[in-house]
This record gives sequence, C-alpha cells and structure tokens, in this order.
Amino acid sequence: MRFLADMGVSQRVVNWLRNEDHDAIHVREENLLRLPNGLIFEKAYSEKRILLTFDLDFGEIVALSGGRNVSVILFRLRNTRTQHVIDRLKNVLIDAGHALEHGAIVVVEEARHRIRRLPLGS
Repeated sequence: MRFLADMGVSQRVVNWLRNEDHDAIHVREENLLRLPNGLIFEKAYSEKRILLTFDLDFGEIVALSGGRNVSVILFRLRNTRTQHVIDRLKNVLIDAGHALEHGAIVVVEEARHRIRRLPLGS
C-alpha cells in the first residue's frame, strides 16, 4: 500500500511501514511542513496514497471532496507513543486493508477502530 503521513505522525511510523514493504512518505521528507490540509489531501489523491493523520479536519475535507476517494486513517488516541500507534496501525491494516484500498475512512481509537467506506453515505 501507499501512504502519506501528516505532520503529527512520527517518522518512525513511516519507517515501520517501509520495513513492512509499503511505499510510505512523510510530508516532512518532502519539505511540505507548511502545506495546507487541502493540498495535502490533493497530494494523497494524485499519488493514490492513504493519508495517516491525527488531524480531524481531514474527515471534513473527504466529506466535501466531491467524491474523490482518498482513504484516511485518522488516529484518535490518548496514548500517542510511537509503538502504540504502530500496534494500532498493525490491527487496522489486517482488518481494514481491503477497505482502504477501495476508499475508506478508518477512525483508530484506543481499543477499537471504525471503518466508513467511501463515498460517504453510500
């Protein structure tokens, strides 16, 4: 799978994804630190990447995107330590991998995750 990590996601998460044979990049690596969320969404869309973020704005951006499917993994965690994020991400990729490849928003919480297939409302 192809991933784009937003600023709040640790570079170590990206490194773990690469070690798992995924194509993953971080906005920091491409010097896009100040890129507005709408343009981060556009980058994920144009490169067919799954967006990893802690930023709630991306749920709204997807909803208003006019049907352009960009899968988003939205972390809603109290424990944001890198290893915990990776552990939760492992579970998501096992359970929601197929949905993510076809368009979904996955909200990741401490003990569960919710999958919403795109387009929303379908």
